[in-house]
Amino acid sequence: MPRKVKSGLIQMSLPMTEGEGTIQEIMDAMYDKHMPYIEEAGRQGVQILCLQEIFNTPYFCPGQDKKWYASAESVPGPTTEKMQVLAKKHNMVIIVPIYEKESPGVLYNTAAVIDADGTYLGKYRKNHIPHTTGFWEKFFFKPGNMGYPVFQTKYAKVGVYICYDRHFPDGARALGLNGAEIVYNPSATVAGLSEYLWKLEQPAHAAANGYFMGCINRVGEEKPWNLGKFYGQSYFVDPRGQIFAEASRDDDELLVAEFDLDLIEEVRSTWQFYRDRRPETYGRLTDL
Repeated sequence: MPRKVKSGLIQMSLPMTEGEGTIQEIMDAMYDKHMPYIEEAGRQGVQILCLQEIFNTPYFCPGQDKKWYASAESVPGPTTEKMQVLAKKHNMVIIVPIYEKESPGVLYNTAAVIDADGTYLGKYRKNHIPHTTGFWEKFFFKPGNMGYPVFQTKYAKVGVYICYDRHFPDGARALGLNGAEIVYNPSATVAGLSEYLWKLEQPAHAAANGYFMGCINRVGEEKPWNLGKFYGQSYFVDPRGQIFAEASRDDDELLVAEFDLDLIEEVRSTWQFYRDRRPETYGRLTDL
């Protein structure tokens, strides 16, 4: 029997920015803007939904202002608890990227995974942290310390890779080895710097590892940072590396697609990358 899954991705622009309200008001506005899209995902029967990187705040990393530390919260915590209610209401797995505060001064770029019955399954902490050309993330985030977990949800085995992570094939392979069937990559990336890689790297990860990916990017411009234009184009890619559903470049959007997880076995039976790996020859990868 086919293992069909209906999944959704939400790309969103900022409704309120610095200077237009307090940090909490900005976060509340972004959360509230997502609500109709999450409800629409529920109405459409979406089974697994993923939001964009640090979904309820601006992408504040072009600056280095410590006041944004105040937007971090515990995971699980207030926002994930709200999402647990929505997940249970819609019988929908929700991946919630959020700024996490483990303890004072210990902050992570994190994604919580909530099962369809509202159960908090765990979290992934972004492992690769950039610090260059307006992406001053080391000022805000510690590198992840939880490896590359895969979560058995009601509908599929799900892994998460966040934004800059996508430039590193090693973690993408680890997620496959850990059993991921779908890997979600919530991102915040602008035109120019790495746009040419947006539809190159993640299809390559999907093909090299024989799994589906859902890739999310926010849209619009965010003042006062003026990093550039977030170009959307969220998409789904299959285990052959083929993009089969894509959102717009400019608009707030819920992208929904249905796909059959049985394609994973079909592809892996053709391309035996896991069988033919030679890990005993790869020591150099971790020697340095």
